[in-house]
Amino acid sequence: MTAPHTPRCIWLTGATSGIGRALATRLLDQGHRVALSARRFDALQTLAGDRDNALLLPLDVGDRGAMLTAGDRIAARFGRLDLALFNAGTCEYLDARHFDAELFSRVFSANLFGVIHGVEAALPLLRQARAQGARPLLAATSSASAYLPLPRAEAYGASKAALSHFLESLRLDLAGEGIDVSIIHPGFVKTPLTDRNDFPMPMRVDVETAAEAILKGLEAHRLDIHFPRRFTLVLKLLGILPPGLRFRLGRRLARDPAATEASS
Repeated sequence: MTAPHTPRCIWLTGATSGIGRALATRLLDQGHRVALSARRFDALQTLAGDRDNALLLPLDVGDRGAMLTAGDRIAARFGRLDLALFNAGTCEYLDARHFDAELFSRVFSANLFGVIHGVEAALPLLRQARAQGARPLLAATSSASAYLPLPRAEAYGASKAALSHFLESLRLDLAGEGIDVSIIHPGFVKTPLTDRNDFPMPMRVDVETAAEAILKGLEAHRLDIHFPRRFTLVLKLLGILPPGLRFRLGRRLARDPAATEASS
């Protein structure tokens, strides 16, 4: 996604905050035609400014009908998609003392089903690009937490692990059609979402570093785009340890319920 002389048709969700905003700005500045999706229309307007290569599609990714309508609007304006980049997501941590199934519904709606809805809407447009001789790419932002179960991440981590599994399986089925699939597994990135975290975040990078790593990986159609690699490689290694050892290591990261109760 680095060559301004070859503009591409792109759909980016989660475009107005954090990593998505950094990606959107770069893609627009490079001259690509970018359909931008986020919940708030005013935020999309501010992001796009006076650029004429932006298509504003405000929506909630958890709304299947809205996503399909967005696909129709992209078809009408662009006629195809060279890249579908599903970046929208959310994070809520579980307090197991007060188990809340609705928390899982909210997190999975955005992190997993939001991407599934996008894939349904985007596939016909990716196939159209392929029919025109392009090598289209479908990509989505998972998380390095998909590599390793962590305390309080029952909803967030499970949604991202499910997303990564879904995309790896889909990659196998789309390969024969000439449609590539990239999965993005960031470590900690400084965003409004991670600013709410109440625990240490080792090797956290800024959004510009994240956007650079993602765009380089997408340009190469890399299967697994993960960064910062010193951090993500450690998580990958921990994720393949025997279950008993993983449990003992993870238990050290869990909060003491008695101490948590006393401080609340």
